[in-house]
Amino acid sequence: MSVSPPRPAPEPALPPGLDAETAVQIGPSDLERLREKGRLRMTLAALGPAFVACVAYVDPGNFATNIAGGATFGYMLLWVLLAANLMAMLIQNLSAKIGIATGRNLAELCRERFPRPVSWGLWVQAEIVAMATDLAEFVGAAIALNLLFGVPLFTAGLMTAVVSFAVLALQRRGYRRFELAIAFFLGVILLGFLYDTLRIGFDAGGAAAGFVPTFSGSDSVLLATGILGATVMPHVIYLHSALTQDRIRPRDDGERRALLRFQRIDVTIAMGVAGLVNMSMLVIAAALFFDSPLHGLDTIEGAHQGFTDLIGPEAALAFALALLASGFASSSVGTYAGQVVMQGFIGRTIPLFVRRVVTMLPALVVLAIGLDPTRSLVISQVVLSFGIPFALVPLVLLTRRRDVMGALVNRGVTTLAASIAAAMIIALNLFLLWATFA
Repeated sequence: MSVSPPRPAPEPALPPGLDAETAVQIGPSDLERLREKGRLRMTLAALGPAFVACVAYVDPGNFATNIAGGATFGYMLLWVLLAANLMAMLIQNLSAKIGIATGRNLAELCRERFPRPVSWGLWVQAEIVAMATDLAEFVGAAIALNLLFGVPLFTAGLMTAVVSFAVLALQRRGYRRFELAIAFFLGVILLGFLYDTLRIGFDAGGAAAGFVPTFSGSDSVLLATGILGATVMPHVIYLHSALTQDRIRPRDDGERRALLRFQRIDVTIAMGVAGLVNMSMLVIAAALFFDSPLHGLDTIEGAHQGFTDLIGPEAALAFALALLASGFASSSVGTYAGQVVMQGFIGRTIPLFVRRVVTMLPALVVLAIGLDPTRSLVISQVVLSFGIPFALVPLVLLTRRRDVMGALVNRGVTTLAASIAAAMIIALNLFLLWATFA
């Protein structure tokens, strides 16, 4: 009696457009290898880019604008923070999506898809924005070192440069170590403001009223524009797309959609944390300084002293440590973003040391000649606000194009929401110009 040989197992289904020979050559995709490790490990591996990006949303510029806003206008500008945070979630989702869908970052796509004069113009303004960003980050970290240890501001600025290089060096050992370092700094910022919020308390009714849109003169518009510029950061619109473009390489549209779902979770959590920190800054300043002899306080140093006088040295220490962590983390992220912008727009890179020296010069000049550091921070955030449309408009134009995005092209409602956000930002900036110079 003969025995029939066992039938071979059926061939596994291949992704559309992929033949068996190519599949053998490339083997399992990055996403498939992650899935083999279990859902939890796969989720954790996919998270991280938005946390790097969100550090820019809680940089020292936020400290300056939020403290000035709360101390001068109480809870009135909370609605600006809420609107800016919702815009940030939408914008960073689009930025993450463009990297996943195209394998390119936003700066590279601008170079490839726009006329050369437009691309070069966008690059020049992006470099100006990078200098304004460095101004906020270096000055903020320098103030923190001065408050904590009495280090002169100029020397503290040089120390910040050294620390930012050390954090950036972690990238050479893999992106994960860099992300964990940034997450650690973010945790310090969050815990510092959580501690101060619990120590101070606040008027819940007054805070709730602050979510009703209103202004009170051109000064409130100036601060609102600064808050917007400090919250929606142009350089991380470029950076986020670079963080997702090569992190996990998708094999087909199904894997791209799966990665996009993980990135939405990443953005929601990270930007939620950033929004919580920003609102707590303004709430603390409103509760502590608005109805007090310190009404109208508009300096970080004054806020630190106010914490010491009105609550105690522990609250002041938590505030200063949060500011220091913010400066160190955001300066590292800012340098990384600058490299992405330059390489994407003009296809060239320069040594990080040279780039850091060039972009930090304005900050060191401010520290060396003794300009008011907090006022410089606020003005830098206004400059950033004017730079937002030059990153946001190309992002919207590109993500609405099917020939660029393929299956991940924006839905009509997404494009409409992003267009409204861009229009609001541009209108607010134009109103600021009219209110200032009328």
